Amino acid sequence: MLLLLALFIGTLGGCGTWLLLRARTFDVVLGLTLVSYAVNLFIFAMGRVKAGALPIVADGRAATLADTADPLPQALVLTAIVISFAMTAVLLAIALRARAETGSDHVDGADAAGSIGEGPR
Repeated sequence: MLLLLALFIGTLGGCGTWLLLRARTFDVVLGLTLVSYAVNLFIFAMGRVKAGALPIVADGRAATLADTADPLPQALVLTAIVISFAMTAVLLAIALRARAETGSDHVDGADAAGSIGEGPR
């Protein structure tokens, strides 16, 4: 199960990196989203995910990580989800503004022929 999770995280990270290196703004935003998903899964997996662990301390049991679920990775991932959602919204707003200004959705403002866009079409 751990090998499958590691392969999935690696695939998400690789696809996200590949999309980040593309020249279109939508591909860059999608790649950044995939990389953030991979990092969230990595943080969650480093918290030693246990099935059936209690989320709170039960009466009469010691409050150790052997008996309960670790809340720190869950809190970190929840915070990272909120931050990545806000970052994606800001990047989409910047991409739409750049598309309106340059008339192209390339990251550097050049279209496929290599010339700079002349405004909205």
